[in-house]
Amino acid sequence: MTTGMAKNGLIAAGLMNIGGVLVFSRLFTNQAINAADPVVMSNFGLVMIIVWGLAYLGAAAGGTHLKWLAGAFAVEKLVYVVAWVSWHSGNSLSQLYATDAFAGIFYAIYGLNDLAFMLLFAWMFMARTPARRP
Repeated sequence: MTTGMAKNGLIAAGLMNIGGVLVFSRLFTNQAINAADPVVMSNFGLVMIIVWGLAYLGAAAGGTHLKWLAGAFAVEKLVYVVAWVSWHSGNSLSQLYATDAFAGIFYAIYGLNDLAFMLLFAWMFMARTPARRP
């Protein structure tokens, strides 16, 4: 993986986290997202997703030695993928769509988005070698 690919992937992840939360939560006013999963997707949880987005953007600007940070990002995304799968196993997406289309779209796609970036971050972790010592 090239440095440019890693940087672009981190920027994309950051923008997806920040933009996705702000758009689908309608700037934190969409209570259907909160009600569907009040633990993971409370307004506090949504703010923390934005904070992770800022961390991705910071990492993109931070240089080339990101192996362990990318590994941490992959684990973080895995947690959200597991939460998403768990949510789907006990909830009705069609019922959520009937309540609010934005919330339905959000719950339909956020786990797939996180899975894609989890794979990217895992690839970055596996592909990057640690800095050589003199």
